[in-house]
Amino acid sequence: MRTERRAARRRQNRTGWAMALPACLLVFLFLITPFVMAFGLSLTNQRLISPNPTEFVGLRNYQRLLGIGFLTIDPITNDDGTIRVTDGETEYPRVRNFTRGNPDYPHLDRMREWFRLGISDDRQFVVLARDVVFIKAVRNTVLFVVVVAPVQSGIALILALLINQKLRGINVFRTIYFAPVVISMVVVSMLWRFIYDGENGILNTLLGVFSFGAIEPVSWLGNTSTALPAIMAMSVWQGVGFHMVIWLSGLQTIPQPLYEVARIEGATQWQKFRYVTWPGLRNTAILVMVIITMQAFTLYPQIEVMTRGGPLDSTQSLVFQAVVRGYEKQDIAGGSAISVLLFLFVLSISLFQRYLTRERD
Repeated sequence: MRTERRAARRRQNRTGWAMALPACLLVFLFLITPFVMAFGLSLTNQRLISPNPTEFVGLRNYQRLLGIGFLTIDPITNDDGTIRVTDGETEYPRVRNFTRGNPDYPHLDRMREWFRLGISDDRQFVVLARDVVFIKAVRNTVLFVVVVAPVQSGIALILALLINQKLRGINVFRTIYFAPVVISMVVVSMLWRFIYDGENGILNTLLGVFSFGAIEPVSWLGNTSTALPAIMAMSVWQGVGFHMVIWLSGLQTIPQPLYEVARIEGATQWQKFRYVTWPGLRNTAILVMVIITMQAFTLYPQIEVMTRGGPLDSTQSLVFQAVVRGYEKQDIAGGSAISVLLFLFVLSISLFQRYLTRERD
């Protein structure tokens, strides 16, 4: 009897591995292998079309991408020791004086100014970077994730709570909320580019009508302060329906007797949500946040269609930079390095989210 059980268990194991083998092969071919190749290329100076042979450069690509420096500069003084002022503004030496062949600042060589802050006594604190565009891409991507992930998941949860009712015609609202998800992001981006148009866009027209002309037209995608928020708003609208469906599936798995008990005990709607609904959605919340975070980090088609990274690099993203460098600039090594860093960013965030949502005794 024991021998027969062992034989049956071995047959089950072989069957399971045989069924999982195609998926494992696909993961190995299209995920693991490309990542290993990208990591290998990121350690070289490989370019798509170059007569020069490929050479191993180690971590130089990563050092160029992540290189950051700091500089404190004092204002220029006149011969009598007074601070030089031009057109009412304090004059400072050019940053290039410190970052171009200055033997006193060898660690700042070939760096560019990212931004500067004023400190006491008219001194200024300057933040430098070897690759300012990449640093801006990191900042924009992280900001996009920090804003879009909670806003999109929160709106999706509210919509799921609203349509999780047995009302006549509720399926119509479910369809309306989910409709943007089935439309290609490229098509949605093109439509919203017309909506955001600075002269004849629908948004400016509506704002002008409802404000009786008090609100002037805004170039939403041509202004550095509004371009990224405009893309965030469009992205939230496009993807909220998909996450609404996930929340809805989680809501429908919560046992109804729990709500009956809460009603009998005299619980308010907020107390029902806090003590019944939200604990029952714990696993769903983890899934939604992980999915939204991974999708937000892959910010690309919106940027490609709507702004091409502009204006003034205010909408650069990591994936957009990887594509531009790898294919448009033919810098395969640089694009591969960005891809590896993106993978590490997403992995770190996912592990951190998993740590925060882990089971606690």
